[in-house]
Amino acid sequence: MEVNKIINGDCLEILKTLPNGSIDLIFADPPYWMRVDGALLRVEGTVYSGTDDEWDRSFVSQGDYELFTSQWLQECKRVLKKDGSFWVIGGMQCIYTIGGIMQNLGFWLINDVIWQKRNPTPNFHGTRLTNSHETLIWATTSPEANFTFNYKTAKELNLDTVDADDFARGIRKQLGTVWRIGVCRGSERLSAEDGTKLHSTQKPEELLRRIITISSRVGDLVLDPFAGTMTTGVVAKRTGRRYLMIEQDERYCHYGTQRLEATEESIGDVENAVFDRKPLRVAFKDMLLAGIFTVGEAFYLKGGESAILCEDSRLEYQGARLDIHTAAALLSGSKAQRLNGFDYWYVCRAGQLVSIAVLREEYRRQLEKAQEQ
Repeated sequence: MEVNKIINGDCLEILKTLPNGSIDLIFADPPYWMRVDGALLRVEGTVYSGTDDEWDRSFVSQGDYELFTSQWLQECKRVLKKDGSFWVIGGMQCIYTIGGIMQNLGFWLINDVIWQKRNPTPNFHGTRLTNSHETLIWATTSPEANFTFNYKTAKELNLDTVDADDFARGIRKQLGTVWRIGVCRGSERLSAEDGTKLHSTQKPEELLRRIITISSRVGDLVLDPFAGTMTTGVVAKRTGRRYLMIEQDERYCHYGTQRLEATEESIGDVENAVFDRKPLRVAFKDMLLAGIFTVGEAFYLKGGESAILCEDSRLEYQGARLDIHTAAALLSGSKAQRLNGFDYWYVCRAGQLVSIAVLREEYRRQLEKAQEQ
């Protein structure tokens, strides 16, 4: 199966050609079927260009929309890996229909997320509340799925509920289910030749970056069956994921191709989910073998007690040889039989006492850097 490409055509037909269980992550932004009747006018009388595209007006009834939704959802469930993630976005007109059908098809819902728009379109006539959010559903194929969730990476992306000064000091909070992100504007918003906006529901790249970086890994394959102007593909490419975009509108494919060709990888700690990597296990005896410690050197507690390192990686104290954890408990007078010795022992380096935990972290970084090379 070819990847990193745009396929121009009907999503139902193209999805049927994809292999079972071949996709790691799906993001779907299907037609909302807004059911707009007549022109929507601003207060001053000009026409507001909302979602009135042909692709959103092609359904004749609720039953017609439900049939279409059920068909593309079934295909997405088939091509998604058993541990893959599925995201879908919609407004109030469609998201409840989509969510209900998903549950009927056996999808397992993980979260629903509110995309709170920082700069929503106002309700021009004041006849109802400003429609300032859309809803995303995050799901997988079954309750048993071992889906990717880069939990600590998500905390790094949580700028909505953390004070900037606290964040700078390293304070992180869990990412919640309300994401405050502005709608697509400025240079990010694609325009047609006549200067008008190309796509009425182009999603902001920041929204897709969150979804892709918290629920996939570098190298994973991301599918968007309603790719539009290729925001999903752009973010997937930039974050080091592979992509497969399906779009039936030739014009969107044309502009989307240009957009993808201009996109370059930019992979940092968030994209690599380095915050979620389990630290390399480093044993005390490995550090001795690596020459970080020397047989016969003294190990100190803050209280002044000391012990001597032996060749078997144990510490000698008053004739007894103990591992660093048991020795820490004994010499510190703890009631516990064992303590984490890395939190208690120090060695002398350049005339200063240095925690062996600090030396372990430095050694771990050296090993991880060597592995990356």
